[in-house]
Amino acid sequence: MTTTKSNKKNKVSISKEEILNDFRLGWESRHASLMGRKEVFMGKAKFGIFGDGKELAQLAMAKSFQNGDFRSGYYRDQTFMFAIGELGIQEYFAQLYAHTDVNADPASAGRLMNGHFATRMLDEAGKYTKLTESKNSSSDVSPTAAQMPRLVGLGFASKLFRENKELNKKEFEQYSINGNEVAFGTIGNASTSEGMFYESINAAGVLQIPMLISIWDDHYGISVPQEFHTTKGSISEALAGFQRSKDKNGYEILTVRGWDYEALVETYQKAAKISREEHVPTMVHVLEMTQPQGHSTSGSHERYKSKERLEWEAEYDCLIQFRKYILDQKIASEKELDEIENEAKKTAKDAKDAAWKAFIGEIKDQQKEALDLLNNLAEEAGNNEISEIAAELKSAMNPLRLDNIKAMKKSLRLVISHEGEAKQKVINWLNAVTEEGHDRYSSHLYSQSEESALNVEVIQTEYSNDPKKVDGREVLQACFDAALARDPRVFAFGEDVGKIGDVNQAFAGLQDKYGELRVMDTGIRECTIIGQGIGAALRGLRPIAEIQYLDYLLYAIQILSDDLACLQYRTKGGQKSPLIIRTRGHRLEGVWHSGSPMGMILNSIRGIYVLVPRNMTQAAGFYNTMLQSDDPALIIECLNGYRLKESLPENVGEFTVPLGQPEVIREGADVTIVTYGSMCRVVTDAASLLADQGISCEIIDVQSLLPFDIDHSIVESIKKTNRVVFADEDVPGGATGYMMQKVLEEQKAYKFLDAQPITITSNEHRPAYASDGDYFSKPQVEDVFDKVYEMMHEFNPGQFPALYN
Repeated sequence: MTTTKSNKKNKVSISKEEILNDFRLGWESRHASLMGRKEVFMGKAKFGIFGDGKELAQLAMAKSFQNGDFRSGYYRDQTFMFAIGELGIQEYFAQLYAHTDVNADPASAGRLMNGHFATRMLDEAGKYTKLTESKNSSSDVSPTAAQMPRLVGLGFASKLFRENKELNKKEFEQYSINGNEVAFGTIGNASTSEGMFYESINAAGVLQIPMLISIWDDHYGISVPQEFHTTKGSISEALAGFQRSKDKNGYEILTVRGWDYEALVETYQKAAKISREEHVPTMVHVLEMTQPQGHSTSGSHERYKSKERLEWEAEYDCLIQFRKYILDQKIASEKELDEIENEAKKTAKDAKDAAWKAFIGEIKDQQKEALDLLNNLAEEAGNNEISEIAAELKSAMNPLRLDNIKAMKKSLRLVISHEGEAKQKVINWLNAVTEEGHDRYSSHLYSQSEESALNVEVIQTEYSNDPKKVDGREVLQACFDAALARDPRVFAFGEDVGKIGDVNQAFAGLQDKYGELRVMDTGIRECTIIGQGIGAALRGLRPIAEIQYLDYLLYAIQILSDDLACLQYRTKGGQKSPLIIRTRGHRLEGVWHSGSPMGMILNSIRGIYVLVPRNMTQAAGFYNTMLQSDDPALIIECLNGYRLKESLPENVGEFTVPLGQPEVIREGADVTIVTYGSMCRVVTDAASLLADQGISCEIIDVQSLLPFDIDHSIVESIKKTNRVVFADEDVPGGATGYMMQKVLEEQKAYKFLDAQPITITSNEHRPAYASDGDYFSKPQVEDVFDKVYEMMHEFNPGQFPALYN
């Protein structure tokens, strides 16, 4: 493979000390990669993916990355993180080993495989640190190109901080300094084939935000060469139409070779300057990169690369070329560079050894405790098998915590009938270790700070003696008006949200009142609407992102699930993004506008609260609650409720609705019906008809599905009625199955039932069009009546004779 020399007409000024420091750091990173691969093959780590071959471009990019800037990248950016001082080599290896101490692995506390980088943006109380005084990296995700939608939001936040003068106040200085911050994104060339990449590129070009994206191009995506990935075999050529001109906005697109040190530094200085000063997105396509160890520890690149390609990669390895550059420029001698390389290797090895010692030391301390307890138990119970278990545990070469727990539980099974002090100590140890395990592996799915949504003060609605009756959408309009007036960080955006005030008019007139930076329209791009919100919320803003219909959430479910839902979890409380997603669903017409895929949502986005208000007043209360919290939430309004009349609260911008608190909306004695959303009206109408037949229904609106009935109030109703029905508009086994598990299993309501619990759901297919289509697809008043009546007929056929026999 041939190449051409880089252009040296405009040399950048870099000191000898800086160049040699880059050389040292590049080799430290390279040796970390080489050693990391060996650690996996030795069984000390499960998997490894490394940044070898990408070192030089990342060193150059780091020179243009300033305090306050943000990174949204991918798993080969280790050299960059080393260079900006936000990752140590010991921390790098701690993540490889899955060390669960947040001080050892600040990025993820051992929850992510190696190569997933993040900085801690929150203090121990869950409050934002001063982001303008640090170099920031948003938490990486593995799905290819999934870092891109968030990148749009990180850059968009800078635009808001610069152009919204209300945000140029001292109280917001910790988040931004006049929007001068650039959002740096990185992605591999093969991942640019993903739709998320193209959607993000288009969105950023439309928005004109300070975003600098680097494309690391090593010609392959695992084994698949570039010509199978990209039109023209070059992403910069394929996207040439995005290049800005004198009279049209767009991108500044630059190309540079990944082994050309001076050109890389110059290119990044130019790109960062354009993005920072002009607020224009820039793209740096870094060509001719290599990947010396192949894609990951899962396989070898010798299987799919030609001999010629491998020879070329060996010659044009960026660190080999960097060494040649230094020698050609007479910056250092061969001997000096050899010494630096040797020192770099030692530095990496010392860091690796320290990381392993810290990791395995904690586990061996726990192992010693377990062995002492097991030996005591063996002696007390006179059981030689337990001694054998202890000996086997002691011989484990690289023990894990699971080995200690398995040994303890196996031993306890041998002494089920034995009672004694040693056995009790083993049980106590297991309980303590289980509790510690929850903190290590299961904490921070939701906020654990004082600003958690579960801690927001409950403020009841207040009404005048003669409250004004308005359309439901007007209640929301008043709520949003108050929120926008109260906090300049709040902004709303989505398809048709701006000029016309959304398709149901809840933002009507608010763009005129607050301007296009506060209430804005977007293109049809659900994935990056969510990404735009995630990035902005990461930077301290309070976005309300609208997805026009619940059915369209499918376009964004991957980003919601892989990025937003697990953000606090995968950083163990190090980052947060309190995004509110607003949408509407349930009743309407047709296959794509009347969806209620709640089971899919519930099982995809644990980590985001799912709120299902039955009317717009309840919805407003949820918005008021969430805007005071640091948790993300999906709020699903009822599509057929915007024109229904509701009383306008006097405190429409202040009252709150608590999460996880069901409300009894009709009291009864015979049957408990658990439901939510639009089904509340259907069930209420059915309950009135059932009352005519002497059947008393207690209706419970759960109000929120995540969290669900925190205080276990539903079981109290079932204790009274001894019968329960779960009703909604999802498919069979969807959210009704979820609610049934919560109530019957978790709340142990099965003990109080005198009849089989039943569910009332939509059919398995999507709803058909028109009124008849809706009637035969979704549960109706008659369906609820018939199901409940049949339950009572089974109980007392004399009092409730068969309806249709």
